[in-house]
Amino acid sequence: MSEILTTPTTIMGLLARELEQEAKTTRKMLERVPAHQFDWQPHEKSMTMKRLVTHIAHLPSWVGMTLTTSELDFAKNPYQEEQITSQEELLNYFERMMDDGRHHFAHGSDDQLDEPWTLREGDQVFLTSSKYEVLRMTLSQIIHHRAQLGVYLRLLNIPIPASYGPSADEMGL
Repeated sequence: MSEILTTPTTIMGLLARELEQEAKTTRKMLERVPAHQFDWQPHEKSMTMKRLVTHIAHLPSWVGMTLTTSELDFAKNPYQEEQITSQEELLNYFERMMDDGRHHFAHGSDDQLDEPWTLREGDQVFLTSSKYEVLRMTLSQIIHHRAQLGVYLRLLNIPIPASYGPSADEMGL
């Protein structure tokens, strides 16, 4: 299934291994999300549960976008949220995005990592960084939004799975 080296000897391989490691925890979190709570949001300025989990599931596809393009311009490519209606669709979407990320890591080259990549909306440039930095930011975004999801689940009294160690729920606290 995985196209990733078991002992990475490249930066691309190390990043791929990190994505796989984070995917384990992400998958466990997404498995806890009940579809009947998709419209819930903890605050009017917060994303709905559905928008948050769809974004989390989508992020692994940024590997391919980063490695195969030089920019993302929201003015030309507005974000279109995947339409999911069930937990099964959410998990399938996440797995498809993971497969895409795996594919691009497996076929990418460390030579690409110094190339510049820009995030913009028309003339407004949000950032220009190396592709390596964008890939690291992508991994950080997965972790960041997964932590937000943990707060959503906690507020709904849904047990939190372990991430880097046991959760209070798994310890019976």
